[in-house]
Amino acid sequence: MPNFTACVPAGPVRIMAAMEATLRSEFISADDYLEGEKVAETKHEFVAGHVYAMAGASEEHNLIVTNLVASLHAHLRGKPCRLFATDMKVRLLVSTTDIFYYPDLMVTSDARDTDRYFKRFPKVLIEVLSPDTERTDRREKFLSYTQIETMEEYVLVAQDTKEITVFRRGNHWRAELLAKPDQQLRLASIDFALSLGAVYEGVKV
Repeated sequence: MPNFTACVPAGPVRIMAAMEATLRSEFISADDYLEGEKVAETKHEFVAGHVYAMAGASEEHNLIVTNLVASLHAHLRGKPCRLFATDMKVRLLVSTTDIFYYPDLMVTSDARDTDRYFKRFPKVLIEVLSPDTERTDRREKFLSYTQIETMEEYVLVAQDTKEITVFRRGNHWRAELLAKPDQQLRLASIDFALSLGAVYEGVKV
């Protein structure tokens, strides 16, 4: 295994060099990953010692996230829940494996979530699908997210068609498909409802 510290200065430069090495399938610690993300120009997700650069988002992706943030922020104002979008990591420990993902939206309300750079106890997680991420969001992330003890609802929002899939703990994580214009995205855990039309406002699909 390469020794990253042998010829690289300490601090952010060393950490970024270690992260770049990891992109070549070498190992990095969770602590070095977290320090590297503070200065990285590109966001990375972290799974079992390996980092994966995240691609840029499309116009449709950004519009959907903006619509959801606007409605959720207004709905949660003055309530104990907190909304995070795009840049906040969720940290998981799955079978002793450290994992960090960047969900598109996350709602938390657990007093144990005191870290500034990641959250461990989300109540709701929302991912906007893309061709590059859909398989991961539907399989790998679904399996990981549904193991979080505080998770109540996981939402997948398509960006190339008006279609939303909701998974709920109370429904044994079975998929609920929303694809009709008059249907609403309902999140029972935070008493929230939003029409599909509002979710996709301004999006040409």
